[in-house]
Amino acid sequence: MTTALITGSTAGLGAAFARQLAARGHNLVLVARDTERLRTQATELHDRHGIEAEVLTADLAADEGIEAVAARLSDRRDSVDLLVNNAGFGNKGRYLEVPVADELRMLKVHCEAVLRLTSAAVEGMRERRRGGVINVASVAAFVPRGTYGASKAWVVQFTQGAARDVAADGVRLMALCPGFVRTEFHERAGMGTDNIPGWMWLDADKVVTTALADLSRGKTLSVPDPRYKTLMGLTKLVPRNLIGGVSTSAGRKYGPDR
Repeated sequence: MTTALITGSTAGLGAAFARQLAARGHNLVLVARDTERLRTQATELHDRHGIEAEVLTADLAADEGIEAVAARLSDRRDSVDLLVNNAGFGNKGRYLEVPVADELRMLKVHCEAVLRLTSAAVEGMRERRRGGVINVASVAAFVPRGTYGASKAWVVQFTQGAARDVAADGVRLMALCPGFVRTEFHERAGMGTDNIPGWMWLDADKVVTTALADLSRGKTLSVPDPRYKTLMGLTKLVPRNLIGGVSTSAGRKYGPDR
């Protein structure tokens, strides 16, 4: 049985990855900040699918948390074959309305942690000449949208560049770029979602099914829905200053009442 490590595993896409990978017979290392939720999740997945589910409590906004997960990924005796860098969050508010400390925390989780954990995982994968990494980004990577979009753009560029460098070693890296997914993400950020059109919402399990299929096909970028693929194609035809204005307006409309 192979082992997958998932950050942000207790909710949303992370939980969907955990469910599907467990159903496929993968042992799991579940990473999040809430120990109790992790233990509950691990027990449920073990009882339902008969897999081993290890719990690792870590805050990826702190060096200690990143180091703990990196150490687990570097363990050659109990190797990890698939890493899903899913942990992430959003900040409500426009530029200069969000404290710089919160912006830096976002960069820590979305960029530094992704870099360090991917590197820790890929070292061993290259030696074994097999393995994969899915770095969860967002369609926000392709439009001007503040620190969140910039951090996700970094994830896409880093992942695709690194994927080329390790492809010959049997290791696959892929950036996953979903749109709006029904998870706890917006609620945690205090963002209202009532005005988001129904057609823009994606199902977490369907996103994960597509992501795993795209990784197996060797894709380095996955936009897991025809609707968003079409929207991303349109962004190439519209001037970036106009996209930026629409994106900012949408962010305010779908954000919280202040």
